[in-house]
Amino acid sequence: MVCDLVKDRAELTKAAQPATAEDSAVAQDVEDTLVSLDDASCLAANQIGYPKAIGAYRDNRGRIHVLFNPTITFKMQPFKTQEGCLTKDEPSRVTRYRRIRVSYDALEAGKLVHHEKAFGDWYAEMVQHIVDHIAGAYV
Repeated sequence: MVCDLVKDRAELTKAAQPATAEDSAVAQDVEDTLVSLDDASCLAANQIGYPKAIGAYRDNRGRIHVLFNPTITFKMQPFKTQEGCLTKDEPSRVTRYRRIRVSYDALEAGKLVHHEKAFGDWYAEMVQHIVDHIAGAYV
């Protein structure tokens, strides 16, 4: 289901709760909402009203990848940048890392399966933005 974006700062600054396989409907709503937004590259569940540690990003082929409980485990090559956000009116100045490694779960056959993956450049930036939202950082 496509959901409305939440712009309430009080809601967006609350840390998300860990996600489980039972949150698959939330993940589907995140995916559906991201697909419905032109020029959107990533979205976290709390941006559509669900305080769950779920986020999704769009790859360069337009495919959506959903991450449950993502955590950055390694980061290198910091840089400063300005980012826009779907749920914040003004861009934010942030420090990001060009290379990161992420520990996350993916829903496979109705169960969460643990994965680790390295991300670079634009993908790394999107995943860092998602992880910030999940932590309650107002970015």
